This record gives sequence, structure tokens and C-alpha cells, in this order.
Amino acid sequence: MKKITEKVLLEKGSPKTKRLEEIKSLNLSKLGLKSTDLPVKLLSRLRSLERWDLSGNRLQEFPKNLELPKLIFLDLSDNQMEDVDSIAALCSLEEVKMEDNLYITVSDSYKLMTLLDNLRSYNGKHITTTANHVRFVFTKNLRTRIIALWERNYSLPDPLTMDKMAALEEDFVDAARRQVKYGPSSLSDFTKWKVGILAREYLRSLTEPKEDLSNKTTVSQIHGDRSTRSSVSSVESDSEVLTPVKRKQAPALRDSDLQLSPRKMARSEPAVSSSAEGSAGKIKLRPKSRTITSGTVPVSPTAGGQCLSTSTRSSAKKEAASKIGTPPRIVPVNGAKSGRKETSDDVMKSINKTQPVRLEPLHVLQCHSKQDNPEDFSTQLWSCAFQPQPDSSGSRLVATCGGDSLCVIDCETGVVMKKYKATGEEFFSLAWSTVQMSRGADDPVQPCSILAAGGKRGLVKLIHPRCNVAYGEFRASRRALSVLCFNHRQGNFLFTGCYDNKIVLWDIGGVDSKYNFKVVQLLVLESSSTPLHICLPPTRPDTQLLAACDDGLRYYNAQLTANGATKRSKEAEVTFPVYENEDKDLNYHTIDGLRFLTDDIVASKNFTHSCIYLWSWNRTRSQQPDKSRCVRAIVLAKLRWARTEIPYLALNTCPGRSYVVCGDSEGKVWTYHIANLQDRFQAEKPIGPTEVLQWPAPVREGLGQLEGPSINCLATDPDLQYLVALSDKNMVTVWKRAP
Repeated sequence: MKKITEKVLLEKGSPKTKRLEEIKSLNLSKLGLKSTDLPVKLLSRLRSLERWDLSGNRLQEFPKNLELPKLIFLDLSDNQMEDVDSIAALCSLEEVKMEDNLYITVSDSYKLMTLLDNLRSYNGKHITTTANHVRFVFTKNLRTRIIALWERNYSLPDPLTMDKMAALEEDFVDAARRQVKYGPSSLSDFTKWKVGILAREYLRSLTEPKEDLSNKTTVSQIHGDRSTRSSVSSVESDSEVLTPVKRKQAPALRDSDLQLSPRKMARSEPAVSSSAEGSAGKIKLRPKSRTITSGTVPVSPTAGGQCLSTSTRSSAKKEAASKIGTPPRIVPVNGAKSGRKETSDDVMKSINKTQPVRLEPLHVLQCHSKQDNPEDFSTQLWSCAFQPQPDSSGSRLVATCGGDSLCVIDCETGVVMKKYKATGEEFFSLAWSTVQMSRGADDPVQPCSILAAGGKRGLVKLIHPRCNVAYGEFRASRRALSVLCFNHRQGNFLFTGCYDNKIVLWDIGGVDSKYNFKVVQLLVLESSSTPLHICLPPTRPDTQLLAACDDGLRYYNAQLTANGATKRSKEAEVTFPVYENEDKDLNYHTIDGLRFLTDDIVASKNFTHSCIYLWSWNRTRSQQPDKSRCVRAIVLAKLRWARTEIPYLALNTCPGRSYVVCGDSEGKVWTYHIANLQDRFQAEKPIGPTEVLQWPAPVREGLGQLEGPSINCLATDPDLQYLVALSDKNMVTVWKRAP
């Protein structure tokens, strides 16, 4: 047995750091540890610990009074645990492993589901459906039986004294444990344990005064109206699912102050407007927030076979979501200069010189909070997209996802129009499309705008926002989904990228008036790592596909053929000049940003490299791949970007205005008006940003401003009237083009 000291924790923890408070993952497996060998005072310093492996030891119980507020994964496999009560204090746990513990019974497993409200996975299996049944349905039935027993055989003593109540409680609880039966006999121990708790709670409710809820109602009106009233519980699948990993497995940091995990935790800073008329979690903006032009911002270059058919119905579960709240009061913001303006599309030489636009911060919303908690600054937001219009005009509606919810926001008013919740889910990606809806034999088929969303459970949720219906789902993988992308020429073709290193093309078909639909798998593209972004060439979306992955950028032949071949590997990998500078400490192969700017020009970003490449897709693809099936990107220009080691800060483009936009780890948005750069293409020196939009410094009155978070994702409407940025601290920032 090895004594647990600070030195041991630093050696066994990651990322490598000199401070216990920065450790996120700890492996203390197979050390022969007993419960008394775990020093509570020392371990309590692991305030950022998220994953802890204690498998293969001799633990009989978990240390008491140990607080680990961010622990979400605990492996206690192959120990000598006798019960699970000692784990109850770790309330943030989402995944627990207890295999090969001789004394842990099925009743203990069910007890764990009630003790840990956030538990989603047990022994590698997704148990949200079972856990919710135990927490709600099972408990409700027990409570009903307990109340019936009381009303049939018991009443409060008169006079009411402590001695009489103590005797009554003992008798009532004992009778309830013996007489209240529910569920299979294998759960009898769990049932007796739960009945004892519920019986005592019911008896206290008869004698203790009711809690005054007036204050809570007020708080709900201020913080939760627009988040809770329209929530929709998504249909939960009973099928078994492999435990998904965290969304994006990031390389280890050299700077311990940077957080790479997709569960980056924010400081607990308040951020909600105190006005009940404000938007859901609306945060006030500081009047002094300004953007800085590229001429003044200090940004140094040293500063990213057979078709598998799946027939799926809507399960008759149509989930309605109502409009949320009233239009908020717009908080005036002074200054905040930032923007650019229009240009054409085609090739580099055809880009027109135009004037940049000016963008000003309009709203900061906190609408994805867990349990509608206004103090939630840990939920990370991962994907956003504007609703496409048939005539390619601009749209005010943007969809955002993060945590267990998806929101549709009106950018002008800041109102969350719709919100959908899926218990146990963590959404990583979404995409808009248009499919055909048949309303009957006598009615013509009409286009229907839908949303697809997916995340750690491997399920694709299909939503019809206009009719407030989450109409169905299908399983795309047994691992987490990392990205979704529709074919813009054929709206029923959906590509899904996931953590099993595959990109799959699905035909989701249309829907009828009862929301019946059918899903067919058409094609599987093999990758060697997780796909992070999928791009289809604007002019040939049915034939080619680019995939930015954790270990490089690849392109594939995505054309469906008559011979029915359903599996393919890459055609070639695109390499970049920065790869020549790699060493054992630097790996630039992770492509965490990818978008087409024109039909030919692609913008991409290599993790940890402080620039964005603009390169020619046609000229690059025309090359003959070498023996290792690689082609070198024909780079047209390099755009200088922030110096950061935080991965997965995705870039975006606005082809209609010739803009490239990308956020950084300090809440700033770097914007590049490519129309003004055409004369400097192929220059060796990186080109600076047109403007850098500063973090708008939102404040809550009396409690100061919020520091700039990492900007995980951005979206613009086609005409750049609005720019939306999602952060890793549960904030949606909306910028608007000034007149």
C-alpha cells in the first residue's frame, strides 16, 4: 500500500501541474488502499477533480465529509464496498462503476439512483430511464401506499406531544416497511429503505408548517420564466448505450491555467438581469464595452454493401413547447464598434472590395442553465445556427444548444421563443434543414423547416419548431455524436459524425401529418479519429465531403453509387505548412475549425497554431496524392488569430459578406473582411483582423462584471445583420449590425 501524499496525487493526476486544485483526473487504481488510507483533508483540495479511478483497491466505504464539487466520474470497481450510502455526498456524480464488489446488491444499485440525482451511467450502461422511473414513478407509488396505510389505521395523537409522536413514528414506519409492497422481490431491501424515508417525511408533513413559497415564486419569475415554461421532456430510449466520453478529448495543456475539457467550469458569477420583464437570463451590458480595430489591438503573431434500414415512428409522443416570455427591455449599449460588409462569392479574384459593417452587442442571454439555476456558469454551449430561409434572405431566429437543452432565440428582441429539454442528454451539435410534409391525399406536400440535434447519448432528436413538436428520434451511434450536417441540396440527407470515428449518411425522409417518418442508413465513411466538423462543397454537396478531425483534415467521395457500396475510407488527407514545425510537444494536426468562404476558398484552423488558413479547395484537390495519400493545401493567405491552447473554438464564415469570424479564449471575436485582403493573398506575413470585437463585459447590478469566457461557436445570418457567439460559461451573446 502506497501512502497518499500531495506528491503522489500530483504524480497520479492530470493535467500535469504543481497545484492540487488544478487536477481534473486522478488514477489511484491497484494501490491496495483501504478506506482509512484516503486523507480527507488532502483530497478535499481537489476542487477541480472530474474523474477519479479507485478500482482494484480494498475500500469498504467512501470517506465521510469529503467534498468534491466537480466530480462526475467515479470508478470503484473491484473493491470491498459494503454499501453505497457513503457516496451520497458526491452529489455531482454522473457516472459510477461498482462492478466486482461482492457485497453490493441490486438494491444498492437502485439506492444509488435515488441518492445521486445527476447519475446517468452505472457500470457502463446508460440508466437515465430506469433512474427516472425509480425517482418518480416508483416513489410516487410507494408514497400513495404509505398515505393509504396512514389514513386507514392511524391518526395524530391529541394532545400532540414529543413522546407520543416519537412512539407513533416508530410504530408507523415499522408498519409501513412490513405492509407496503411494490416492485419485484429482488428489490425488497431497497423498497423497505425507501419506504422508511418516505414514511418519516409524510409524518413530518402532517405536523410541520408548510414552507412559504412566495419568495421562491418571485425568483422563478425573475430567473426561470422563459427557461421553464416551455421545457419539453424528450422521448427517452430504453435501449442500452455505451457510456459516452466527454465531448472532445483535448490534448494535455502546457499552461495549467487553461482548461481544455468540454466541461470547463466557470466561476460562480451572477449574471441575470433582475427585471422580470427581461429576457430569459438576460444579462446587462456595460456601456463602456468597445471593439478594437486591427490597427490598435495588441495581437502579436506569437500571441487551432447493404443499406441498414431503420423504420422509426414518432412514438406518438408529440412534445409541445410554447413561446417563452414577453419581449425584453433592450439595455442600451454605447460604443461597441465592430463589423464589415459585403462581397460576392466565387473565387479569390472575383471578390469585390466593399466597406466593412459595424456590429454592436445587443443581448447576453443565460438560457441553458441546469435546472434553470441563474447561478449556473458551468454549462458549456457548443453549437448554433440561423434558421435558413427559402429565398436565402436573413433570419432573426437562431438555434443554440448546450447542456440538456436546445433554444430558439429571436435575435432582435432577445426572447427565447422555444426551449426543448432532454433529460440525461448533453447536446453537442445541431443543424437546420427543410423536409417535405404530407398533410393528406387531397393536400399538396409542403416544405417543413426542422431541427436535428445530437449529443452524448448517440441519439438524433428531430424537432419541428414552428408547431412546437419534438416529433421523434433515432439512434445514430452507441457513442456520443460530435457533429451533424445536412446536405443543403437535399434536405433529407443528414451526415452524423461521432466518437466511434465514423461519419454516417442517413436519409431521414419526410414526415406525414402524424409525424411518422422513416430513417435509412446510406453510407459510412471511416475515420481514424473523432470528426469535429463536416463541410460540403457549396456547388457539389452530393459528391465530396471534407471532415476536420482530431488528427487531421480529410476529404471523401460521398457520392452514392448504384452498386450499393456503403463503406469507404478517405480519398486523401490535406496537410498544412505548420505540420513541419511539429515536435513531441506540439501537434498541429487537430483541425478544430472548418468552413467554406466561397465555392473554392476554405477557411480552417489548426489547434494551438495562432493563425487561420485560407486555401483553395479546387487547386488542392486537383493534386495527385502521394504514397501516404496526402495532398498539400494550396494556401492563399494566413489570418493572424489569438494565441491560445484551448481547443475546439470553432470559426465560421459569412459568404454573403465575405467574412471570417472566430472567437478566442478571452471572450473576444476576431473578424476578417476578406474583400479588403485580396491584394495581399499569398503574402508570407499573416494578415491581421479587420476588427476584434471585445467581450461586452455584461454585469449584474451590484455584483460586478463577468470575465470573458472561451467562445466555442459562432453563427451569422446570410446578410450579417446578426452575429451570435456561444461561450463555455452558459452565455449567448448577440451582436447586431449598426445602421
